[in-house]
Amino acid sequence: MSETGYPTTRMRRLRSCDFIRRMVSESNLTPADFIQPIFVCEGENYREPIASMPGIDRLSIDLLIEKSRKLRDLGIPAIAVFPVVSKSKKTKWAEESYNPDGLAQRAISAVRESVPEIGVMADVALDPFTIDGHDGISNEDGYVENDVTIDVIVKQALSQARAGVQIIAPSEMMDGRVGAIRQALESEGFHNVLILSYAVKYASAFYGPFRDAVGSASELGGRDKRTYQMDPANSNEAIREVALDLAEGADMVIVKPGLPYLDVVRRVKSEFNVPTFAYQVSGEYAMLMAAIQNGWLDERKVIIETLSAFKRAGGDGVLSYFSERAAEWIA
Repeated sequence: MSETGYPTTRMRRLRSCDFIRRMVSESNLTPADFIQPIFVCEGENYREPIASMPGIDRLSIDLLIEKSRKLRDLGIPAIAVFPVVSKSKKTKWAEESYNPDGLAQRAISAVRESVPEIGVMADVALDPFTIDGHDGISNEDGYVENDVTIDVIVKQALSQARAGVQIIAPSEMMDGRVGAIRQALESEGFHNVLILSYAVKYASAFYGPFRDAVGSASELGGRDKRTYQMDPANSNEAIREVALDLAEGADMVIVKPGLPYLDVVRRVKSEFNVPTFAYQVSGEYAMLMAAIQNGWLDERKVIIETLSAFKRAGGDGVLSYFSERAAEWIA
């Protein structure tokens, strides 16, 4: 305190007006921080609303191209393509996942040809293609077999690379999958295809709307994925997972879900200092949208606040269904 009894340091000086708040902001959002996930389906000039994700539609490839152009113009650097395949193409061995004429492969090629300025990312996982909704190949007891699954996802990754994908994102959490994919990519000359590994993917209750969107919820039924996705109680395990994936050749890593695991985002960034992303998943989106639509939360303020939390935690970017909306506001 000064002689007059007032504090010499007043923290509120740095909050007193807009210009100074902007000058001293410790983390700032730009459109370059976002990756927009997009659900793609068969058809032409076709969109289908997703009931559990208000404002998000499944899009046919021609509309995907239109959306990609808009996102490019907003300054968003990349999209993530998630295919919605028909039940008739789902099998025990997920052969459709590596079909060179599959929906995901056609979508990748179409965007790369029509909108070459935007990056294209695709998941490597089998849940859209298996009859039981699991991310891998299940045995007779319902247990997802690690090495058998890797054999299939390597084929899937190569098929995506041949279609022109720039970022492969293995998300099925099999042990050793990053190394197997990296080796396969190198052997076929795909030296510059990036691997953005879902190194830290929790067995979360926040994935429900996504499973509705890609059509795997009914196949999965009441089963869970706890034998391969991580226990939400664990943090040290996440560090081990990241270390292994980086050693196997991952270029970047994702923490998923996002907001419930900001502490893990911070740990990963602090301990490894590699490009670290978070996925603001479907359940986070649905939760916020429900409150927004009921008038309980201010849409713009709460979306920007939650997205800013990822940057504050140390994340380099975020996969979010709010990406387009936030980029428009920022612009």
